Amino acid sequence: MTDMIFDTVLAASAVLLAAAAIAAGARIVRGPSAADRVIALDMLGLLGVAAAGLAALVAGSTAFLDVALGVALVGFLATVAFAGYIARGTIPAGHSGTAAEPEP
Repeated sequence: MTDMIFDTVLAASAVLLAAAAIAAGARIVRGPSAADRVIALDMLGLLGVAAAGLAALVAGSTAFLDVALGVALVGFLATVAFAGYIARGTIPAGHSGTAAEPEP
């Protein structure tokens, strides 16, 4: 009885994750602003973390938790980078990622 309830909850969770991913994808496509797209992309990353956690429950393997942690870290860094890009409006020209030399 308990296994049947657990399986039903897992299936319902998977359906809700898929519906949320479709809604986030629609917001990425429709916009209307860059900030809306960034927030939807962050939501999609969080849904990926939730999907990896759900896969860990279904498979009974903790390896998916490492994947979830990696996706969460990369998603956070991407959101911070996009927020900085939106705030500045442009990417500085000629930036090579190294310390800039002072101009004469």
